[in-house]
Amino acid sequence: MAAGAVYNSVRVIPREQEEETLIRGKTVFGLYGGPVVKFTELDNDFAVLVGGRGGLIINHTLVIGCGGYNLANHIDVMTPEHHLLDLGYGGIFFEYIMGSRKLFHLSIHSLIGGGGLCYREYYYEPWYDDMFFVAEPGADLMLNISRHFRMGLGGSYRFIYGIDLAGLSDAAVSAPSASLTLKFGFF
Repeated sequence: MAAGAVYNSVRVIPREQEEETLIRGKTVFGLYGGPVVKFTELDNDFAVLVGGRGGLIINHTLVIGCGGYNLANHIDVMTPEHHLLDLGYGGIFFEYIMGSRKLFHLSIHSLIGGGGLCYREYYYEPWYDDMFFVAEPGADLMLNISRHFRMGLGGSYRFIYGIDLAGLSDAAVSAPSASLTLKFGFF
């Protein structure tokens, strides 16, 4: 080093880094709702569940909402006092949509909630004898029909826990489903 050299020490202060968050930039909201038909099995019999789901869409990707389903067809049971089986369930619904602006896109979803199950003698008795917990993960392949209408085919698996009705078990009402979904809204 040469004598009399002057050292300039410059302290580099890094720019303030942007805070990392799950949702970045401007947040865009949308809404959708629509009917869902599920084809499944209950106690080894073919079953059709009819219901719907919908929710708030955040940034075209994340959906938080609710959904619910009821048994639409008659399932006969062989007990001395009852003739039909009835089931209904619903809960909070979460969905992750991948590529929502593409003609075909995939959505992964899950419903977590509860429901009721009963044997009944008449075609309508509005009371469930047994309550249960339900978790139903699934996926749909969606088709954008128009700007405000989407249709999808999918599948899910219904996990039911807590059945305490004579002649039925959790495994008898837990089953896979194939579904047809219609979505109407602002995506």
